[in-house]
Amino acid sequence: MENYEPIIFLFSAPSGTGKGTLVAGLLEDIGSIRRIITATTRPKRRREMEGSSYYFVSKDRFKEWIDGGEFIEWNEMYGDFYGTRKKYAERIMAEAREIGDDLVLEIDVDGKENFIKHYDNIVTVFILPPSLEELKRRIWARKAESEEQMQKRFDRAKKELARKDGYDYQVVNDKKDRAVGELITIIQKERKARRKD
Repeated sequence: MENYEPIIFLFSAPSGTGKGTLVAGLLEDIGSIRRIITATTRPKRRREMEGSSYYFVSKDRFKEWIDGGEFIEWNEMYGDFYGTRKKYAERIMAEAREIGDDLVLEIDVDGKENFIKHYDNIVTVFILPPSLEELKRRIWARKAESEEQMQKRFDRAKKELARKDGYDYQVVNDKKDRAVGELITIIQKERKARRKD
């Protein structure tokens, strides 16, 4: 599609909010949209796939990319690194321009601040838990981490929630289908407002 500039939808949420589940549901239910996949050094979880969930790399490789200035944004969380590689993102954006797709990127609150310095035509969405109590329950339900680690996640989540007003939209993930429906409505609204006939 000649001269089409993709809308980049950035989704942020505290750990345990269910952002990944909502984005997966969104991608199943709406057309002409694709993900920008980020890189991480954390271990692959059950049901995650290389090149679909993340690009899973070693810490040494990730640090080489940092030293080479290859990231649009990157961050360290809980001992692992996450980041968006510029070369990959630019390729996906070029493909999206050709066929008229829009883009989705899951990103933390610090990454979002760095990303928007580099690109225009961005819509930001913050996913909220139904309540702090429910978020704490979800974090503690993982049980794969130490009490100290879970508390660190919860403390970070509270700090991230305090930055929710810096986003264009806020969506509460109380029920998956309702929340996905709200995300689809946001995308349709922004497409209508930004696309030119």
